[in-house]
Amino acid sequence: MIKKYSVLTGIVISLILILIAISVYPGGTMFNEYATGFSWTKNFMSNLFGTRALNGAENPSRIWACLAMIVLPLTYALFFFNMAKKIPEKNAGYILKYASVANILFTFLTITSLHDSMLIISTTLFWTCLLITSIFILKTKLHLFKFFCIISLVVFYYSVYLWGISDWHLLPIMQKVNFASSTLLILGLEYFTKKEDFAPIKSRAH
Repeated sequence: MIKKYSVLTGIVISLILILIAISVYPGGTMFNEYATGFSWTKNFMSNLFGTRALNGAENPSRIWACLAMIVLPLTYALFFFNMAKKIPEKNAGYILKYASVANILFTFLTITSLHDSMLIISTTLFWTCLLITSIFILKTKLHLFKFFCIISLVVFYYSVYLWGISDWHLLPIMQKVNFASSTLLILGLEYFTKKEDFAPIKSRAH
């Protein structure tokens, strides 16, 4: 039972830790340093990791956010390990396993002074794994998950576009939408797909 629901448990624990971090964030945004508390539309999640909040106060949310960044990539890695067992292509499975393990380290390093470069690497690793997973989903008859995969990818690449054009007003919102869509997709794929769904159509016919 514990093994079966480990991905769900990890995500729930991560969300609880993040929500605690948000609840104790002193305040300040990139637009208003005097703002009180955490703004879902104006603060980035990375604001939770600073030793001081953007308003200059000591930041008690840091410890909770750091704990979340330990649990979350471990949970994602577990999901991709499980997905590697479902897909029929071994080489793709190896990529999911090794890239997700590497992502644990780089995601945790995003809370350091290396945030920007580590974020690029960890984001690339995570979405490479999710893109590979989506490619195999598109080869199945799981039409609802095909739709969800496409939506999740569109949200991600739109967020990348916003980052590229430095749209700092919309990007904080899309960051949360991106996290929500990818996390819901992962939960759906973890608990509502099985190895047989990824078998070649001819094999399933027999």
